[in-house]
Amino acid sequence: DGSYRKNQPNLTTLLVQPISTVLAKKLASSPEDTVQKDRCMPLHLPATGKKRISLNIQSVTTYKTISNVIGYLKGSVFPDRYVIIGSHHNSLNTYGGQDWASSTAIITAFIQALMLKVKRGWRPDRTIVFCSWGGTSFGNIGSYEWAEDLKRVLQRNVVAYVSLHNPVRGNSTLHPVASPSLQQLAAESQSFNCVEKTKCAASNVSSVQIQGDSDYFINHLGVPATQFSYEDIKTSENLSFLSEALFPVHSTKTEELDPSFSLHETIAKLTGQVTLQIANEPVLPFNALDIALEVQNSLKASVLLFLFLGDEADIPQLLAVASGLRDTAELFQSDEMRPANDPKERAPVRVRMLNDVLQSLEKSFLVHQAPPGLYRNILYRLDERTNQFSVLLEAREHCKLHQSNETLQAALSEVLNSINSAQVYFKAGLDVFETVLSGKK
Repeated sequence: DGSYRKNQPNLTTLLVQPISTVLAKKLASSPEDTVQKDRCMPLHLPATGKKRISLNIQSVTTYKTISNVIGYLKGSVFPDRYVIIGSHHNSLNTYGGQDWASSTAIITAFIQALMLKVKRGWRPDRTIVFCSWGGTSFGNIGSYEWAEDLKRVLQRNVVAYVSLHNPVRGNSTLHPVASPSLQQLAAESQSFNCVEKTKCAASNVSSVQIQGDSDYFINHLGVPATQFSYEDIKTSENLSFLSEALFPVHSTKTEELDPSFSLHETIAKLTGQVTLQIANEPVLPFNALDIALEVQNSLKASVLLFLFLGDEADIPQLLAVASGLRDTAELFQSDEMRPANDPKERAPVRVRMLNDVLQSLEKSFLVHQAPPGLYRNILYRLDERTNQFSVLLEAREHCKLHQSNETLQAALSEVLNSINSAQVYFKAGLDVFETVLSGKK
């Protein structure tokens, strides 16, 4: 209450009411179609004429309080650098359903384990912030408003976001997701904790769009994020960024998915290990080269888009830009990362400078505007099967529809500007290190 939100006259005032397929069939099919119950029939209006449908909506708009629960464990070496681990609780004083229970249980167990270490005098190097968000099912309201209020501080201080959004929604496949700079850490943690080989045979970490409260941190702050979750193969193949807004389906109880809570225990260990490594390692365990490789692969996969534009001559130049970013990232990582990780050469000022560069690696890849349903952070793909930059794919579809390549050119410009910006950022980091090491001002 009291927060200013700009007027958006382009938003529709129409109400949306999801309905079941059973009701849709009753409304749209003629009486003779309803007799064949076992056949899959296409829905169509009767040929006899129009059908009028009256919908009586008895909604009452009211204000409700949405609360976040925030706690923190202050770091001893870098207290002004935050690792955020986020779960969510159910909203508006209702506790039905299972989606929030798993994340709440895991973050509670993790906090209890950490408190045993704290009582013995232990402290993390960086501050760990524990967040249980409210209003997630209404559009990530709790996390969005909290982060929006503290945006300037969070932009400067948050180094990573670890998500516990609905971590056990199936029991067949462990599905790790991480931004490119954290993929190596997620894969190493998964293989280290993998005892039951049938449950995690491969360390296939992808950078697909993550649902839930990590959205603001990824798309508005450019913060590296990671998440471990168990899924069923069917659901992982049909991910949708609007899945939480779809008509509700029967959800399996947690006790049926994981009766011994072994899956919960695995997620707690993986999440805890990744969080502690980010919080404790002197040099942030972020991989600059993996970002460059992800960009290079996405650009190679998008060559068909350039052929579609008729820009065959520009393809070598475009690939050269990505190759240049890779060379710069490789140099940055090989020459600068290893000395800072050597205890004999670990000068505090050098570690701090290196971490400041690593912390902002992904911010260059935030585009100003993204099509609906796509991330502003272009490093994240739409799904497991999409290798190209999602914004370029969407722009190509727009191009086909409107017979104009203006949208595609604009999207390509955004992508290339991001790559060039990242390369300049890497080079500037190298220049600073060279200046400091040579004793120059």
